[in-house]
Formats: sequence, structure tokens, C-alpha cells
Amino acid sequence: MAGGITDTGELYSPYVGLVYMFNLIVGTGALTMPKAFATAGWLVSLVLLMFLGFMSYMTTTFVVEAMAAANAQLRWKRMEKRKDDEDEDSSSGVSDSDVLLQDGYERAETRPILSVQRRGSANIFEITERVEMGQMASMFFNKVGVNLFYFCIIIYLYGDLAIYAAAVPVSLMQVTCSVTGNHSCSVGDSTKYNDTDKCWGPIRRIDAYRLYLAAFTLLLGPFTFFNVQKTKYLQIMTSLMRWIAFILMIILALIRISRGQAEGHPSMAQLSGIRNLFGVCVYSFMCQHSLPSLITPISKKKHVNKLVLLDYILILAFYSLLSFTAIYCFRNDTLMDMYTLNFTNCEIINVAFIRYFLGLFPVFTISTNFPIIAVTLRNNWKTLFHREGGTYPWVVDRIVFPAITLIPPVLVAFCTHDLESLVGITGAYAGNGIQYLIPAFLAYCSRKDTQLVFGSGTVNKHLSPFRHSFWIVFVLIWGFSCFVFVTTNIVLSESKL
Repeated sequence: MAGGITDTGELYSPYVGLVYMFNLIVGTGALTMPKAFATAGWLVSLVLLMFLGFMSYMTTTFVVEAMAAANAQLRWKRMEKRKDDEDEDSSSGVSDSDVLLQDGYERAETRPILSVQRRGSANIFEITERVEMGQMASMFFNKVGVNLFYFCIIIYLYGDLAIYAAAVPVSLMQVTCSVTGNHSCSVGDSTKYNDTDKCWGPIRRIDAYRLYLAAFTLLLGPFTFFNVQKTKYLQIMTSLMRWIAFILMIILALIRISRGQAEGHPSMAQLSGIRNLFGVCVYSFMCQHSLPSLITPISKKKHVNKLVLLDYILILAFYSLLSFTAIYCFRNDTLMDMYTLNFTNCEIINVAFIRYFLGLFPVFTISTNFPIIAVTLRNNWKTLFHREGGTYPWVVDRIVFPAITLIPPVLVAFCTHDLESLVGITGAYAGNGIQYLIPAFLAYCSRKDTQLVFGSGTVNKHLSPFRHSFWIVFVLIWGFSCFVFVTTNIVLSESKL
């Protein structure tokens, strides 16, 4: 995620890319959305969901535009270097003006813009190299901007790991306590259980949760100390399970509603629930940090913005269907933070295999993603403190960086398993920066750099449909306003307690 230029990988068609993006966006955040919908009211939730989906699509096009600008600059620098090498071969002496300058702007001023464009191909803005967001930040931001980028991405990844570390033990606790305790088949019913209630004999539910958290940490934590990569088959397996689980939940809720067994009576608007809903929605539309690895391998990118728009429309419809069936099927006070747990009740589904599959669904999918996110966070820490030509001592490289990656999210998960709040806070703060502020600054800085290097007449073929500077200003104002709103809301909520 923070890396530089990496291999593009095997190419795939635009429609395969559309499916990959759908699978990337629709993840853990979607499981907490029904509870957030119920808390904020259906009308407020629908309006905010549509607006945030639109905002996320806009910033996605900003990132694609910045990727094209980064590819153009890398391609141009190689052409300049090749030209200088040719000049050196043909001449024994060179003047100072012919020396390859490191800074693109200085180099652009030493040669006429038209000559640069003539040497460049018509596809100079083609996205052929995978330039990660960290590398784009290094190309287009100053030192302060780069450090702020890494700070934002690291905080987001910490939040991600804390959510994952809490979600798996919560699911295991809810399912196993209902099976082995006195609450068989009752996880999703109207009974509310406290953390101090008994689970197995003298073991309380909170004790069971922490035992599962310890086991989760011991089993998956060591992967943070090594390198781990996603495999094609792992992606296929987790994507298939995700589709089956979500479709099952929608169908089961619709069947219950059609039989007249629906218990939900959602309100139209509850302003007190907007804060968490905002964070959940931002988290649930998050994909900007992974766009380079997603967009670059697409074989034909001519209509990539239209395909991304289609993806967002499908995801918006999917989220709406999932959430509306949930809030009308279940009462607000019975909706679980992790929506899958509502289907472990025998009254909802009497097929034991389906109950356990849905109840344990987060365990399977999240467990496969946790090591990957942890290694990504560890590498971001290394990149942030890396100095040119420097190396880390073995203890720092193999022990310190993995430890500071693993310990904080596990401690957060140990202190709380309120998934709705974890998702809401992660999305509202770090997610806000990654989804709104960073893409807007990337678009602004990359446009400025492109004009300086190639001239004002050069047009980026992947220029965002929101090309007017008004949209960048709008996104930045919206992003900073969200910070203020969420913080004020938290302070006022705490002062009332």
C-alpha cells in the first residue's frame, strides 16, 4: 500500500476488474451497516448513503487521474534519461544544461514543452505501471504532506486491525456461548446479554471473548513477523463465501418479511445516530488505497470511470437492499453489531449448517485478511522511517516493527468489542482522510505538476469527470467539515454522560 512501483501482474478484462472492485469494497463494514441504519433512521440513512457513495466515486476518479499523471511523469523521465544518454554517446563534452536534473520542473524548463510532447507517445498518460499511493504522495507532495499521508494510512490500518481483532472473537463468543451455555439458538432473539452473563459454567461472556482474542492473536499474530501474500485461490474462496453469506441474509430476511413475521418498525430520522452512520458508510465505501493494484491490471482502461460508476451504483443498491431488509425484519434493539449473528436464531433459520455458516462467516473471511493488513501496516512503518541508503538493525526490523504493528490493535480489541463504534471512528477520522482529503490533494497537485512539466495544452486522458477546481475545493471543505462535526458530536455526547 505504501510501496513504490510494483509489478502490474496478470492483466484482466474491465468486467473482471469490476467484480474485483465490488468484492474489495463490500466487506466487514457492510455487516455493521444494518445496525447503523436502524440507529439513524431509514430516510437519513438512505440520503447519507447515496451522498457518500457519490463522494467516494468522485474521489476514486481523482485517484485514477493521479495514477495516470504519475505514469506520465515516470515515462517522461525515462525518455529524458534515454535522450541524455544518446547525447552523451554522440558528444564528448556536455554543457550544464544537458545534465539530467532530478527535479521534473527544472528539467521541463531546460527543453521546449513542444519537443517534450513530440518525443512522448500519444498514450503518455496510459496506466501501465502500478504506482502505489505512497509513491504518488512522494511524487506530488512535499515532505510534510508525505508524512501526513503515512500517518493517516497507518491510523486507518490500525483501526482495520482492531476491527478484525474484535470481530472474530465476538462471533466465536456469540456462537459458542449460545451453543454450550443456557441460550441455545438464541443469539439473534430479543434477549440481550451482558458481558458479565455466564457462558460456560463460571466463565463469563467477556472472559470467553478475551480467551478467543488471545487464541486469535497467538494463531495469526506471528504472521506479522513474516511476509505473507494473497493468493488467487484465497481471493476466490473468500469472495465466494462473502457472496453466499450476503445473498443468504437478504433472502432469509425477505422470506421472513413476506410471511408477515417482520418485527422492524424503523424510524425515519434519528440525528443522534448520524455520527456512527457516517463512519460506517465511509468505511464501507473504502477502496481508494487499493486502486493502484486494482485498476492497473485492467487490460482496457478507456471507459474505466464508467465501469467504476456502474460498480458504485451496484454497491449502493446492494447496501440499500441489505440494510432495508434488515431494519424491517428485525427490531432495532435486536439488531446485532455484526449482522450475521442475527441469523443464528433457530426461529429465523432451522437449518443448523446455515446458522453456523453465517455466525462464523466473519471468522473465516477476516482471519484470512488480518495477516495481510498487518504486514501492510508493518511495511508502512518501515517506509515512513526509512532513510535513503540506510538499513534497520535486525532487532528493529524483525521485532520492533512487527510488535508496534500487532500490540496496539489487540489492546484496543481487549478493551472494547463495540464494533459499530470501532468502524464508525475508523471511518470518520482516518477513513475520511484517505477517502476525501488525500485524493483531493493528489488531484490538485498532480494537475499542477502536469501543467508545469507538459504544458497547459496537454490533457490527461484519464482526467476525472469532475475536472473543475470547484469539486476539489468542495471535497476538501466537506472532509474538514466532517472532522469538525464528528469531533464536536463526540465531545457533546461525552459531556451529557
